[in-house]
Amino acid sequence: MHPSPSIMLFGTEEPVGAMTPLKAGMLEASLDAGNLRYITIGGTEALRGIAFLVRDKNWGTYNPEISNLDIAQSDDGFTVTYDAVCRDDEQSFRYAARIEGRADGSLTFSAEGEALTDFVTNRTGFVVLHALAGVVGEPVTVEHTDGRIVESRFPEQVDPACPFQDIRALSHEIAPGLTLSCRMEGDAFEMEDHRNWMDASYKTYVRPLAKPWPYTIARGETTTQSVTLTLAGAASAGAAAGAGPVVVTVADETIATMPRIGLAVPAEHAQAALDRADLLRSVGADYLVCGFDPRKGHGAADMRRFGDLGKALGAELVLEAIVPCLDADGDPTADPDILKHDMALIRDAADGVTFARVAVSPASDLKCTLPGSIFPPAPSWQDLFAEARAAFPNASVGGGMFSYFTELNRKRPPAEALDFICHSGCPIVHAGDDISVTETLEALPSIFTTVRAFAGGKPYWIFPAAVSMRDNPYGAVPAENPDNIRQAMNRVDPRDRGLLGAAWYSGYLAHAARAGLEAVTLAAVAGPSGVVYSPQDHAQPWFDDAGAAAMPSLFPLRTHAALKNGRVMRTDTTGPRDVQALAVEHGGTRTLVLSNLTGTPQPVRIEGFGSVTGCAILDETSFEAFCRDPATPLRRDQTGPVVELAPYAIAVLTV
Repeated sequence: MHPSPSIMLFGTEEPVGAMTPLKAGMLEASLDAGNLRYITIGGTEALRGIAFLVRDKNWGTYNPEISNLDIAQSDDGFTVTYDAVCRDDEQSFRYAARIEGRADGSLTFSAEGEALTDFVTNRTGFVVLHALAGVVGEPVTVEHTDGRIVESRFPEQVDPACPFQDIRALSHEIAPGLTLSCRMEGDAFEMEDHRNWMDASYKTYVRPLAKPWPYTIARGETTTQSVTLTLAGAASAGAAAGAGPVVVTVADETIATMPRIGLAVPAEHAQAALDRADLLRSVGADYLVCGFDPRKGHGAADMRRFGDLGKALGAELVLEAIVPCLDADGDPTADPDILKHDMALIRDAADGVTFARVAVSPASDLKCTLPGSIFPPAPSWQDLFAEARAAFPNASVGGGMFSYFTELNRKRPPAEALDFICHSGCPIVHAGDDISVTETLEALPSIFTTVRAFAGGKPYWIFPAAVSMRDNPYGAVPAENPDNIRQAMNRVDPRDRGLLGAAWYSGYLAHAARAGLEAVTLAAVAGPSGVVYSPQDHAQPWFDDAGAAAMPSLFPLRTHAALKNGRVMRTDTTGPRDVQALAVEHGGTRTLVLSNLTGTPQPVRIEGFGSVTGCAILDETSFEAFCRDPATPLRRDQTGPVVELAPYAIAVLTV
C-alpha cells in the first residue's frame, strides 16, 4: 500500500481548491473559493485579499457552498458572479456575490445576503487584508464614518488593540506615485493587527467588536455590503512574478546562535510516547514541555510518565502548569489562599519528578479578553510567580501565555517578575487553506520583535506551536474534524501528517533561529501533532494501515536539533514567501536548510555557500521510505548551484 500524492503533501484526500486568475489591464487577482487573493497592480501587491466571510458563534469560518458561478473576462475587465450558502445542522445563511474588475485598475466586490434561519454569528461580512511587505510602518490615510480624514501609519510593532476604528476608507501608496484607496460600505469597519494571530496582514473587518457578539441575523433579514478599490497616480509594469529561480545568498556573518529545540508532551499522549521512546530519542530534542492541567484530572501518574519520558529521551523537563484559580462556584478568582492550594496540589503531584523550568498560567488566561474589556479575576503576575518559586525552588520560573501571542500582547507580564517569557502559536486560527497556513510565517519577524521590545532581555521561549489547534481561546474547544479536511480551528489538522506541515515547521525554525530565540517548542511527541505515529481516536489515512513509524515533521525537528548552539549565518532570499533558508555552521560543517512553502516546484540558486558535499531531501519521492523508517538515508546527488525543490520539499545541504 502506497500513499497517494495528496496524502503525502497534505495528509488528506480533500482536493486542493482551484484558483482562477483574473486580469483587467494591469489589475490582476486570483479567485479562490469565491474570494480574492493577491490583488496586484502592475505586478505590485496592492492587497493580500478581499473576502466575504461567515463565522459561527465560536469564530469558526464556514466553507461556503458555491453555485451558479459565472466568470466573464474581456479586454475591458472581468466580472464574477455566484450564489453561496453557509450552513450547519442548526442554521443557514445565503448570499449573492458580484466582483467587477476594470482596466483602469478599479474593482468592486459586493454581496447581498439573507438569513434562511435565525442565524447566530460573531461576524458576517467583508474582510480586507493589507499585506506586510512595503506596508509595515508606512503612511496610511484613514477616512472615518463621520467624514473625518486622519493621516497615520500602519503599526510597526504588533498592535494589541485596534489601530483604526469607525473606518469608511483606507488609502496608501503601493508604489512611488501610485495610491490605492479602499472604500468599505454596509456598516462601520475597523482594523485589527492580524499579526497577533500569525496572519500575514492587517485585517479590516465589518462590524466593530464593541458591538455585542455573537449576534443574531433574524430569519429573512437581508444585508448589503461592498468593497471598492480605486487608483490615483500612474502605474508602471513591475517584474513578472515567479520569473527565474529564487536566489538564496549566504554571507559569512554571524547573526545568532541556534536555539534549543523541544517537543510538547500532552499528558494524554505521554504513554504513547513512552511506547515509541527509541524512535523519539532519535529526534534529539533538548527538552520536553509537559502539559499539566488539574481541571482535566491530571495528577501524579501523569507527572511520573513525564519523568519516565524525560529519562528515556535524555531530555530536560519543562512543566507547563495551568493553575485553576477557581472559587467554589467555578468562577475565576484572585484569592491568594486558593492560589496557594492549587499550587500545592501541582507541587505534590510532581513529587519525585525534576523540572528544570516551570511555567504557570491561571486558567482564566487561556481564554481571549478583547481590547477594552476587563480581564477576569486572577492572581497578579508577582503572586503567581512567587507561589511557583516557592513550590519549585530549584527551577527557573516563567510564563506569559499558553495560548497565542495575541493574548500575551494584550496582557504583558512585568519582565522583572519572570525568568523567561513564553507564548504558543497556531497557523489555522482564521483560515484553513494551504496558502493561509504557509503565509503565517511572514508574521513571525514582527511577533519576535514585539516580544523582545517588552520582555526586558529575558530569554524568549516558544511554547508548543503546531499546525493542529490544541486549545481554542476564542470558543469552547477546537473543532472536531471527522471528515479530515482543511478547516480553521481544527483540533486535528491533516497537514500535521503531510509534507506541508513539515515545511511549515522547518520555515518556523528558520525564522526563530535567525531572530535569536532561546528555545522553540514545535509539534509533539505523539497525538494530532505527534512526530511519531501512534493510534488515535481519529483516522490517519495511510498511516493507520501502512505500519508507518514516523510523521514527516520528525525530519525538520531532527535536522534543527542536531544544529544546537551552531552559528547562524546571514541569509538573503529573493522569494521569502516561497522558500525559507537557514544557514548554520556547526562542528566545522556548514548546513543550509531550504524549505519550499508552496505547492509548485521551486528552483533555488545558491550563492556564497560553497561546494555542496552532501544533500538530503524529504519530498514525495522519499516520503514513504522515511515515514516507514526515519533512519532511511535521504541522500541525493547535487551538482551545480541550483537545487530543484518539489512542492513542500525540505533540502538539507552541507559543505
